[in-house]
Amino acid sequence: MLAGMSNQPLSGKTAVIFGVANKRSIAWAIAKAWADAGAKLIFNYQGDRLKDNVEQLAGTFGDDIAMYPCDVTSDAEIDSFFENVKKHTDKIDLVLHSVAFAPKEALEGDFLSTTRDAYAISHDISAYSLVALAQRAAPMMTDGGSIVAMTYYGAAKVVPHYNVMGVAKASLEASTRYLAADLGSRKIRVNCISAGPVQTLAARGISGFGSMIKHYEEHAPLQRSCTPEELGATGVFLASEGSASITGQVLYVDGGYEIMGM
Repeated sequence: MLAGMSNQPLSGKTAVIFGVANKRSIAWAIAKAWADAGAKLIFNYQGDRLKDNVEQLAGTFGDDIAMYPCDVTSDAEIDSFFENVKKHTDKIDLVLHSVAFAPKEALEGDFLSTTRDAYAISHDISAYSLVALAQRAAPMMTDGGSIVAMTYYGAAKVVPHYNVMGVAKASLEASTRYLAADLGSRKIRVNCISAGPVQTLAARGISGFGSMIKHYEEHAPLQRSCTPEELGATGVFLASEGSASITGQVLYVDGGYEIMGM
């Protein structure tokens, strides 16, 4: 076992979680894994529509779990969120960014048809938000820590119907590298998990998602994509001392699909 690793490698750590929507969210899988590893969690929720979902899920950890509204397109709301975090702790160790959005019509048809508005909002929510959160989180990460963002293979290769989201995820991955360079001197690591297709609410919005799952089963070396539990385990690894020398990287958790040429 690596030095510093234990059955609860995140004991004593405080994490802020962005992106839980429901029990199938990748953010929820990682949040559960972080909690099981000993971390204390503080959640955001995106508007009243998702508040009940997040409240019900967060409540499974006990009645004292903190959660606050935060629309990541609003600097004022991000500022307010972190001011609320300061009511619970003066230091955070972990940040999970599992936030992405593109208008439904932008995930249909071809990329050529992407509108200016769809391009702008996709990048604002899916990529710039990581920078905005890091700006507020870094001053509170006084002992260093780990920022983890969620990406997908469509950032590196063309995936039918992923369209502008793939371009936004490419921006997210580049932002991760630049943030890693800026924050390394503060002992803050910034990495991405590139998850294979998983049945989530967001995935259902991608045209042809079912055939994508089948394609992974036919072509990935492990003949499958990944499970939420496996993504949670990777999230714990990136949050723990086991990954102390890893930053600015994209870790593929996709059954090996990324390595295949044909």
